[in-house]
Amino acid sequence: MPGWLPRLWRTGTGRFGLIVVAIIAVTALLALFWTPFDPQASDVRNRWAVPSWPHLLGTDDTGRDILSLLMAGARTTVFVSLGAGIIATLVGIALAALGALTGRWLRETVAVLVDILIAFPVLLIAMMISSVWGGSLWVVIWSVGIGFGVNIARVTRPELRRVQQSDFVLAARASGLTTSQSLVRHLLPNVAPVFIVQLSWSMAVAVLAEAGLSYLGFGASVTEPSWGLLLADLQRYIGVHPLSVIWPGLAITLTVLALNLLGDGLREATDPTLRHRAAEIHTPAVVA
Repeated sequence: MPGWLPRLWRTGTGRFGLIVVAIIAVTALLALFWTPFDPQASDVRNRWAVPSWPHLLGTDDTGRDILSLLMAGARTTVFVSLGAGIIATLVGIALAALGALTGRWLRETVAVLVDILIAFPVLLIAMMISSVWGGSLWVVIWSVGIGFGVNIARVTRPELRRVQQSDFVLAARASGLTTSQSLVRHLLPNVAPVFIVQLSWSMAVAVLAEAGLSYLGFGASVTEPSWGLLLADLQRYIGVHPLSVIWPGLAITLTVLALNLLGDGLREATDPTLRHRAAEIHTPAVVA
């Protein structure tokens, strides 16, 4: 078992985030093979059924089972958050490394490029791309991934520069370690706490972006299960059937909250400076 996992479990925020994210991941995996009902199957005779057996969360205006729709929508949520996280990681590490470990002219060029790109909001970029290429999940993934990759680079680049000047890194370089080897062995592990927080935010924003863009018609197509589409369909009836709107909204809120809290918990579990500080706080002072 990794050493940081018990420390993560001991933190309340980390434990909550880990449990909720694990439940969503298992639900998405289960929905690949089974849901209580066909998510897209309509049953007009059971329109607006109250939560009861066999529709545990009720049905919508066409008789579709809301629990099945939420389970199928979890697949989309996990796909988008993981895809955006992978792209943000690749873009962020590449830009941060170029902006910290290369020659002066390239470092300054990357810094200017990052400052320019960071001025554009992620959701605005996604809407602009969607208006040209059409709405799809891939538009959301690439927009959020690139947008937050730039954010990750902006935060990680100065940390890489700071760690690069450390004695142990200079000693490793003097012993013959190449720049890429030093990056993998020493630099990235030491900036991991900062990177993890930014990555968790990017995945949380990906969930919000997918739901928001799907709600506005720029995200998932109508044939794909999505919490944002379900929320858009049900919000018209909030005055008559308010309970049905709660479920997709609650799913989005819990997922975003869990990802942010999991990122905070991982930062505390992996950052040695925070652990040392906590140990100093809890160590009783010795009175002479």
